[in-house]
Amino acid sequence: MNLEIRKQGKKTKYYLAHSFREGSKIRKIRRYLGSDLSQKELLPLQKRAEVLILQQAEAYKSISDPLKQILTGKEIELLKTLEQKGRIHIRHLSETDWKQFTALFTYNTNAIEGSEVTKKEVQGILEQHKWPEEVQKEDISETYGVAEAISFIRNRKEHLSFFMIKKLHHIVFKNSKSFAGKFRPKGIEVVIRDKFGTIIHRGAPANRVPGLLRELVIWYNENKTKYPPLLLAAVVHNQFENIHPFQDGNGRVGRLLLNNILLKHRLPPVNIGLNNRREYYIALQEYEKKGNIRPTIDLILKEYKSLQKQIGAYKK
Repeated sequence: MNLEIRKQGKKTKYYLAHSFREGSKIRKIRRYLGSDLSQKELLPLQKRAEVLILQQAEAYKSISDPLKQILTGKEIELLKTLEQKGRIHIRHLSETDWKQFTALFTYNTNAIEGSEVTKKEVQGILEQHKWPEEVQKEDISETYGVAEAISFIRNRKEHLSFFMIKKLHHIVFKNSKSFAGKFRPKGIEVVIRDKFGTIIHRGAPANRVPGLLRELVIWYNENKTKYPPLLLAAVVHNQFENIHPFQDGNGRVGRLLLNNILLKHRLPPVNIGLNNRREYYIALQEYEKKGNIRPTIDLILKEYKSLQKQIGAYKK
């Protein structure tokens, strides 16, 4: 860490800077401490800035590599075996089954993010266009938006791209958020804290979002025939959530991307249930902090079993 002192007119400005290597590149993070500071004022500001800079540097490093822990050959073969044992081709899902799944997925994916629209109300909105008076119009538009996004991925051949990511966000939030389909602009950063104020997730710096998403798309295209579909879908979802490219709505877009990858590999869609929200967030934390993708894969397999009970069309 280096303390930088700059003269600007009559003012003396202080910055704390830190350089580090990320792959073949040298990155530099600089934080402004203040101007015309005494030594007593400077020390606590410098200590606080050191912590924030190290956290930001760690975020730079951790977000860059989609598959941080390489699975062993034995683990990959086990995943392939699990998929083969329970493999269900998409042709086994009738339009009625898809309607059931769409209602289930729409309810759960929105409820995970705090929507108070009930499962019954979701069905009424989608099937009969009944708009409950007490439900906010934003929640109603996002109910329609998620359902439309599911239809969109069903009918697209595309696996993963910038267009796909932005389009899904726009479809879901076009009538509820002014920034629908737009990545975070420079200066808009994402920090998520728990109820005690502890930071539990820090998204990528806004200026790095396009580059990191480009790397994720390249990684997927280079590995889509190398790794089992469950692993590919889990990594794309978790890495997308790590990057957190939008101001809001990342969770719902991430779960749509997860399903799009599964569908493109002839696997059925999966519904992450509200009742498994805690397990879902723990799995995301395991990936972000340790690079451990296994809890996410375990959750997907668990949700497949649950969905088979809820929708009778899933036959082995």
